[in-house]
Amino acid sequence: MVITFAHRGARLEEPENTIPAFERALRAGATGIETDVWRSADGEVVCAHDAVVRRGRRRHRIQQTTAAELAELAVPRMADVYEQLGTAYECSVDVKSPDAADALVDVARRFDALERLWVCSPDLELLSGLRPERKVKLVHSDRRAAIGAPLERHAYELASIGIDAMNLHHTEWTAGLVSLFHRFDVRAFAWDTQEARHIRAVLRMQIDAVYCDRPDRMVATVAEWSSGDGSDARPG
Repeated sequence: MVITFAHRGARLEEPENTIPAFERALRAGATGIETDVWRSADGEVVCAHDAVVRRGRRRHRIQQTTAAELAELAVPRMADVYEQLGTAYECSVDVKSPDAADALVDVARRFDALERLWVCSPDLELLSGLRPERKVKLVHSDRRAAIGAPLERHAYELASIGIDAMNLHHTEWTAGLVSLFHRFDVRAFAWDTQEARHIRAVLRMQIDAVYCDRPDRMVATVAEWSSGDGSDARPG
């Protein structure tokens, strides 16, 4: 079954990377949420895309601000997400600061959520350092141009070090590439699938997960496709 990740939650209806955004996405039927994490000044794993949070003219650097102070700026801890929303969904987390990786795994372990946690990073050394925890899922998320090796060799290397999925921009996938990674038991994820036509295109390739800013559109398109009612002729 294709995982439907709501990118930063339902970010067009609620402030991105917040519990209301994640909750709204799950209510819309998304089977997963996507967020980004940093480590706060007091060591908490917090959800935000950028290193700096702005409130009016003031700028708050996350790594120099406590979790309690960030909460007042609508930046939740990962622990808050699990406490308020439970763990019955896939959770894709883009690790923005290396020091947040082990702490993120610790949080998920505390909530018995490791098997549905997908840790994403372009840094293979960071990901391989997490592999001793067998339950967590690891995702190499990068642009195709940044991968120096031929893709067949890269797929082999990912499988060799225990990486579970490759995440590329949807325009970089082909049916042949998806099949290539699948041969090495590496899943294929596609990000930035914002239009229905983008989602249908990667579904034709047998993609394993999609990321979208519009959970309702994403869920409806995948459901239509799964029911056999999808049509390439329909406008996106």
